Amino acid sequence: MKIVMVGEAATHRDALSAALDFPAQFIALPREAHESDAWDDQIEGADVLVSMRFKRRSPAPAFRLLHVPGAGLDGIDFTALPAGATVCNVFEHEIPMAEYALACMLEHQVELAALRARFSTEQWTHAYLKRQPRGELFGKTVVIVGFGRIGHAVASRAQAFGLHVIAISARAKAGRVDGPMDEAYTPAELDQVLPRADFVILTCPLDERTRGSFAAAQFAAMRPDAVLINIARAAVVDPHALYHALRDNLIAKAYLDVWYRYPSGDTDLVAPADYRFEDLPNAYCTPHASGWTQGLFERRYAFIAANINRLHQGQPLQNVVTNPNRV
Repeated sequence: MKIVMVGEAATHRDALSAALDFPAQFIALPREAHESDAWDDQIEGADVLVSMRFKRRSPAPAFRLLHVPGAGLDGIDFTALPAGATVCNVFEHEIPMAEYALACMLEHQVELAALRARFSTEQWTHAYLKRQPRGELFGKTVVIVGFGRIGHAVASRAQAFGLHVIAISARAKAGRVDGPMDEAYTPAELDQVLPRADFVILTCPLDERTRGSFAAAQFAAMRPDAVLINIARAAVVDPHALYHALRDNLIAKAYLDVWYRYPSGDTDLVAPADYRFEDLPNAYCTPHASGWTQGLFERRYAFIAANINRLHQGQPLQNVVTNPNRV
C-alpha cells in the first residue's frame, strides 16, 4: 500500500506506521508540494493521501482515500477529487480546544497572571490588605455558536463550573439540539441572545453561511463587559468589526487563536491579519494552539491508522464525508 503524507502530517509517519497491521510504502512531501509540478506524479496511484489540502489539478491524480488529518474541510476542493476517491476526516481536537476555552474564561475571571505579577515579599502587606474581590465563572452565561463536537465539549465543562449554557445551532429550529446545554436557539436568533452573554465562544465550521457572519451588528449586541473567544475559523468574524470593537471597548476582551492568513512554509512570512491585534491590550492572541497537544496527535493518528487498516481489509471506513458545499 502506498501512503503519501503531506506537510505536518508527514512528521507523524512513524506513529502511523507502527499502528498499521501491514507494511506500507510511505512518501513524505512538504506542505508547499501542492504547488509543485511533481505533485501529480507522486500522488498518482496512491492508496492513501494524508493532507489538509487538496486543490484543483487538471487532470486530478488518481488515489483511493484522502484522509484529512483534522476536522476542517475548507482546504479541500471536492470538485477536484478523482473519480472514486473517498474523503475521511478525524476529530479528537474537541478535548484540548474545550480546555483552552475554559482556560480563557478562567483567566478572564481569576486573572492569575496579574495576581502573580503583583506579589512580592516587599509588597506583601499592601497586596494582602488591599486585595480586591475577583470574578468567578459560577452563574455566568456562555453562548456557544456552533454546537457540534467542540461545542458539546465546551458546554459539558462549562456546566461543571456552574455556567448557564446557551447553544446556537441550526438544528434548534426543528428542536433537535441535544447535549449539555440549558437553552438552544437558531443562528437567526443569535442577536437576541447576545445581550445575555458574559462569554461568546465561536466553535462553528467555516462555510458560505458562516463566513463573516459575526460582524458589527453582533458586536453592537454584546455587552461592554462581554468576552469573545474564537476557536472556530478567523473568517467567521469580520476583522474590521473585530478590531474596532476591541479598540473602542465595545466588548471587554477577545481571545483569538485562529487567523486570516497562514504561512505555506518557513520562508512564507505572512501577517496573520490586516490589523495588529496583538497591540491591543484587550486582545489575547495565540498561534492556533488551542488544539495542539500531544494527546491530540496520539488519538488522531491511531484513528487514521485504524481507518487505513479497514481500507486494506476491505471494511467500511469511519468518518466518511461528502461535499459540505453541495446543495
